[in-house]
Amino acid sequence: MINNQVLISSVPRAAYVHIPFCRRRCFYCDFPISVVGDKQRGETSHSISRYVEVLCQEIKLTSTLKPQPLETIFFGGGTPSLLSTEQLQRIIATLDSLFGISQDVEISMEIDPGTFDLEHIQGYRSAGVNRFSFGVQAFQEQLLRLCGRAHTVADIYAAADLIHKVNVPEFSIDLISGLPNQTLGMWQESLEQAISLSPTHISIYDLTIEPGTAFGRYYKGGEKPLPTDEATVQMYRMAQRILTSVGFSHYEISNYALNGHQCRHNRVYWENRPYYGFGMGAASYVEGKRFTRPRQTKDYYTWVEAGAVIDCEVTPDDEILLDTLMLGLRLAEGVSLEAIRQYGNYKEEKVLKIIQQYCHQDWVVIEAGRLRLTDPEGFLFSNVVLASLFEKLS
Repeated sequence: MINNQVLISSVPRAAYVHIPFCRRRCFYCDFPISVVGDKQRGETSHSISRYVEVLCQEIKLTSTLKPQPLETIFFGGGTPSLLSTEQLQRIIATLDSLFGISQDVEISMEIDPGTFDLEHIQGYRSAGVNRFSFGVQAFQEQLLRLCGRAHTVADIYAAADLIHKVNVPEFSIDLISGLPNQTLGMWQESLEQAISLSPTHISIYDLTIEPGTAFGRYYKGGEKPLPTDEATVQMYRMAQRILTSVGFSHYEISNYALNGHQCRHNRVYWENRPYYGFGMGAASYVEGKRFTRPRQTKDYYTWVEAGAVIDCEVTPDDEILLDTLMLGLRLAEGVSLEAIRQYGNYKEEKVLKIIQQYCHQDWVVIEAGRLRLTDPEGFLFSNVVLASLFEKLS
């Protein structure tokens, strides 16, 4: 049976770095961010400079006995492309000084149209970024305005041209389905336009109405102008059909990649491996402990100034098993039965008994020693399967 000593001896080789700044808050966003306005950039904004200083201080305070070179680094946000080249270089250098960076590291950076020029994108590449995650969301002006996005469709194409000029090996595009007033025709157009930009990876997220957001105040699930559940299911199936027909592999519930271009960093999460998290609101999984940093700037700064102490309990085995199932079943290959068996043979037997009914519905398949959801039906009903597992295993 697995125990927490195994996790404690597992040193992370991945790091997530949160850059919380945005020109404006999108109407669907509930991430920890700080709005800096349209005219400020990393090199001129005191707030961004101060944040980078505190962030690097947090990294230096990280306690690790035997650091291993980082194999993946992910700059998320917010809008990391509001950083100057010098600020990005400083953060990467700080990570390198403490942990080391593998020669074949994947360094991902989320970027938004209209937030960078050729000089900045070249600077990011020279700093080591080799994967850009491009926040497009939609290719219709009315949908971009409706979402509160700061860019236009013209900005999308101009920014994509800049990305191609620096010959980045990994180029991912983000799209959102289920937006207010979004039709199937609009969704098909967005998919086709995304493909035309020649990305190596496409992420598709179904809109979730979060409380406390502008959308949370404007709309209620199941009511117009939000698409019906039937329409969003059609959007999911359409994406699967169109993207796989042009060579993209549907390797995770929300992600598609050309051969050899899966996101290595995100696989760390889905495979429930340990990872560092740095920055306001960032989560980490180190030495068997899951910890989320303060979501407010002032609270985060106070926490770092007090020593960035991670004060939480080691995650219990039963919870780790549930995490393994919840995360691993997002992947097309699913979860190995051997991984479940490590928590006890009786756990494996119980899991197999719970999911038996879903095998009969063709949502779940057990083959070659692995438990996986079918595509697209199993993925569409993943919440039903997971809810049953959580209810009966908790």
